[in-house]
Amino acid sequence: MLERHYRELLNFLAGLVGDRHAAADLAQESYARVLGLQQGGQAVLDGRALLYRTARNLVVDRHRRAALRRHEALDELAEEEHPSAPPQSRPDEALASRQDVQACLAAIEALPPRCREAFVLHVFDELSQAQVAERMGISVSMVEKHVARGLLACRAARAGG
Repeated sequence: MLERHYRELLNFLAGLVGDRHAAADLAQESYARVLGLQQGGQAVLDGRALLYRTARNLVVDRHRRAALRRHEALDELAEEEHPSAPPQSRPDEALASRQDVQACLAAIEALPPRCREAFVLHVFDELSQAQVAERMGISVSMVEKHVARGLLACRAARAGG
């Protein structure tokens, strides 16, 4: 029953996440969860609606995890710069560090979408440049340029310019 909605769901998810491979993973996970409910004896009145709701929730979870990873990575960067004392013992430096993190996040968000995607995949998701290139369908050289642009934008934001 649910199989007939696969292509439609895949296109829907690809539009939301901008990555066909990630969309396929999300579609598969959505199907697995809905089928698990059905096999567990849960009555499913509208399989298509449940499938789409499940997929949308998975996309939200994916974005939350990505935001958390970005935040944790930026916290680690800030800690590397001020490792000698905990941030709460130096409020002025903690504030400056937090402002640096916010500036970096704003700079990353301001990058063009493809540049931002390559940068996030490489820096925060820790994919190699070759993996990023393959996932995005671009050359490794282009990934290098996107990552360099992202790093420069973060540096400029942290420098206040």
